[in-house]
Amino acid sequence: MLGVSGVSSDMRALLSSDAPRARFAVDLFIYRVCRELGSLAAAMGGLDALVFTGGIGEHAAPVREQVCRGAEWLGITLDDAANAAGGPRVSTEKSRTAAWVVPTNEELMIARHTRRLILQN
Repeated sequence: MLGVSGVSSDMRALLSSDAPRARFAVDLFIYRVCRELGSLAAAMGGLDALVFTGGIGEHAAPVREQVCRGAEWLGITLDDAANAAGGPRVSTEKSRTAAWVVPTNEELMIARHTRRLILQN
């Protein structure tokens, strides 16, 4: 993101920037997410749900909005108010495919895996 934008690798900074290259970096990120989503959905024969997680997925409503709009062909209909509020469900009840925001705790998972590995040896 930094290499493309010349501004930052942090999505928050890119979203708040007026720099055209920052906007391009965000658009490229969303394009790549939608492209990979389409590829995975085709490989799996569809989706049960789309789950946004991690820093960008949990905290960047504009990114979730654009990804969901790009995934309308998969049956996702965005609930704008729910998306702005951060979910947990950001798709409408009538969506054929649900979209969710699920918080993560990556540090806890790393600690659990580390502990398990240490105790095995």
